[in-house]
Amino acid sequence: MNYTDLNRLGGIGANSSLYQVGSFRFVVDSGIHPKETGKASLPLLDLLNGEPPIDFVILTHCHLDHLGSLPLLLKKYPDVPVFMSLPTRMLAGRMLRNSVNVMKRQAREQSIPEYPFFSFAEVERIEHQYEALRFDTPKVLKKGKDKLEIVLYPSGHVVGAASVLVQHEDASIFITGDILFDDQLTLPGAWIPEMQVDIVVTETTRGCTQRAKGRSREEECARLYASMSETLKGGGSCLLPVFALGRLQEIMAMLHQAMKRGDIPKSAVFSAGLGLDLVDYFDDIAKDTGLVRFRRRILHELKVGEPRYPKVPGQGSMPPGIYVLSSGMMVEHTPSYQAAATLVGSERNRIHFVGYCDPDTPGGKLRSAKQGDTVSFDAYDLNVKLRSPVEVYDLSGHADREELLKLVEGMEPEAVVLTHGDTEARSWFKEHLTQHDGSCKVLDPEPGRTYEV
Repeated sequence: MNYTDLNRLGGIGANSSLYQVGSFRFVVDSGIHPKETGKASLPLLDLLNGEPPIDFVILTHCHLDHLGSLPLLLKKYPDVPVFMSLPTRMLAGRMLRNSVNVMKRQAREQSIPEYPFFSFAEVERIEHQYEALRFDTPKVLKKGKDKLEIVLYPSGHVVGAASVLVQHEDASIFITGDILFDDQLTLPGAWIPEMQVDIVVTETTRGCTQRAKGRSREEECARLYASMSETLKGGGSCLLPVFALGRLQEIMAMLHQAMKRGDIPKSAVFSAGLGLDLVDYFDDIAKDTGLVRFRRRILHELKVGEPRYPKVPGQGSMPPGIYVLSSGMMVEHTPSYQAAATLVGSERNRIHFVGYCDPDTPGGKLRSAKQGDTVSFDAYDLNVKLRSPVEVYDLSGHADREELLKLVEGMEPEAVVLTHGDTEARSWFKEHLTQHDGSCKVLDPEPGRTYEV
């Protein structure tokens, strides 16, 4: 196998990889970097110019760091199929249309001349290239006398997310994609059959994160509910910054269950934007596939309302309650960023981070701040003294590093390729994989360089 990491900046960003297996060339994912703008946010798609062309694309799931540049890739290859799960097929167009809206807004507000990278018409134009595959059902491709087989397995990360098994002659490659083994309220955890493979390409997101003892998912939920209950009973508000796809729906399901049990008092719940719109898609996916455990009735029973922000950010107040708002990293101009500018100035409120947050984003900087520090909201030219407690809960959509290490080691590969993780996270996996099996080749690829694995 020849492998090229197309993620321009490495780490967790514009995820995309080029594979050559036998006579087949294909790309897995084509994302966009969540904290970069313009060309810097894109994968190294220029490396795909020229011959030979690619034969197909695999899309593992619909988060924009895996999906966001797909129309640009398919502009180069307007006839190649894109293989994905059925739920991903149902969600991809909606996610990309939202991306067009976001880029149009950024073009106005930040004067980014390249935006939008593509139009609504281009998003619609590529949909004929999407081909949905059933989980655990082989797709056989032929190219002359050469043959290759693809199998998708549910990876549990978000609805539709897939791990991928690629088999060619006597060789096999397993691509974890973003993976979570824990069951969530909205969908089951990953299901990966026991298998031995030659090469594993693994995500490494949580390589720097060791789950503390006594911090199981259930215990983290109990800790979150206790903190929220204290805040709400004191007349304050809780802000939960979330990703629109997956985390928002999971948090809504958690709140619904917690209020029914009395773990938190019944309170006003506020939300807005893409995450709420996606609930309709969850309903359709549940009806068509049975893979989702979330329905819109949960929002009706929670009586979710639109947030009411002060006219001037940071000045005025917001009604007390629970704010479940994207983005999860509090990127500038998003609902969570706007709410935080008002809420963090009061000791009655609390900010609850429930997922991954890049340290360089506004959310990451808020997480590292201490009470009494001055927090800057540059988009509003606003500085606020942080008075509200900021708390972090280990409710990630990614597998614990020990779980992932166990999966990889159990497959007994001859080689492992490390992806989707910061430098320190990859180093942890490289060290531990090498300790387990000194004969296993562990590769931490440089962006743009082609390796023979």
